[in-house]
Amino acid sequence: MNETNSIYTLDRREFVGALLADTPDALVVTGLGSPSYDVFAQGERDRNFYLWGAMGAAVPVGLGLALAQPDESVIVITGDGEQLMGVGTLGSVAVKAPPNLTIVVLDNGHFGETGMQRSHSSLGTSLSAVATGFGIPHSETIDSMAGAKTIAGAVVARNQTSFFQVLIDTGEPPRALPPRDGVAVKNKVRAALGFTTF
Repeated sequence: MNETNSIYTLDRREFVGALLADTPDALVVTGLGSPSYDVFAQGERDRNFYLWGAMGAAVPVGLGLALAQPDESVIVITGDGEQLMGVGTLGSVAVKAPPNLTIVVLDNGHFGETGMQRSHSSLGTSLSAVATGFGIPHSETIDSMAGAKTIAGAVVARNQTSFFQVLIDTGEPPRALPPRDGVAVKNKVRAALGFTTF
C-alpha cells in the first residue's frame, strides 16, 4: 500500500454494521454495489431502499425522501465513485438543507465497480471539503470506528443536514445481495411508512 492510500483503513462492513445498530429506525437509501451489499449484510429491514444500477441517484432519492418525510431520519449510504459522479446533487442538498438528512460516503479511494481504478478522492479531492463548499452545514471526514457513533448522533438528532466521508479500506467482503425487484422494494418501504402499496 502506498502512502497515499494508507489513510484508508476502516473495515466498511464493520463500520456500516455499527452505524445501523445505533440507528434502527432510520430510513436508509443505498447506492449501487458495495453500499447495498454492506447494508443488506446487516439484515433486511423494511426501511431499507436499495438502488440497483442507478449510478448517482442515491443522494437525490435520499433528498426527496427527507423532504417528503420530515419527521423521519434519512441516511444515504453510498460510495466515493457514485458521489463523484453525482457531485452536483450536493448543491441541491445544500439549498434545500433538510435537517433529517445524513449522507455517508464510504470512500476507499477507488472505483470499486469498474475495476478498482483510483478515484479522484485518492488523487487530491476531499469530498468533505467539496460538501462544505456547496454549503452543507455539517461536513466531516471519519477515520476511526468511533466515527460510527458520531454519525449515529447526527442521524438521531435531525438538527442539520450532515455529510460524512468515511475512509474505508479496499477489502471485498462476501457479497450479500439485496432484493432486485424494484417495485417490491418500493412497496415494502411505503408499507413501513404506512402508505398504500401498488
